[in-house]
Amino acid sequence: MYDYLIVGAGLFGSVFAEHAVRDGKKVLVIDKRKHVAGNCYTESINGIDVHRYGAHIFHTRSKDIWHYIRKFGFLLHYRHRVKANYKDRIYTFPINLTTLYEVYGVCDLEKALKALEADIEKSNGFSLEGFALRTVGRKVYEIFVKGYTEKQWGLECSELPKFILKRIPIRKTHDDSYFSDWYQGIPAEGYTRIIEN
Repeated sequence: MYDYLIVGAGLFGSVFAEHAVRDGKKVLVIDKRKHVAGNCYTESINGIDVHRYGAHIFHTRSKDIWHYIRKFGFLLHYRHRVKANYKDRIYTFPINLTTLYEVYGVCDLEKALKALEADIEKSNGFSLEGFALRTVGRKVYEIFVKGYTEKQWGLECSELPKFILKRIPIRKTHDDSYFSDWYQGIPAEGYTRIIEN
């Protein structure tokens, strides 16, 4: 007899199970997949940890959560910095002041903000495309949003809700780190090992 049946052996299910067992409860964890770690599952291929369902970077602002996860595996220091290649030009991502300098060919804050303001289009803003044109302008939309988003979702940006764009960080500083959390890292032996532990 079990105290808890946990459906899903990903991060949430595994953390809940660990806490319950620590509190003396008997737990059964099941998952429809043949492995633990959910979408964070990593498998070793020729000595390289491959994230089967897409890359995951562990990040948090909580010192307690950082120390908790590190009890189950060593995290390598990692800051996620992205560069985008659009029409044979390299741009800094997430969108920040350096990005605006690159997009508009300027090296001055005032000129970059004026160029951005001139590029912004009036639109209804109900779709992702309309919201993007109204908030980040045509150039930034074309370089960073349109192609990637349509490929990812399989729909035109004009058919997608605007809330999707809110996931893309836009900064008015030169910070090019994707996440702003204080604690960031990648498990040295992969997420699967952390969940197993």
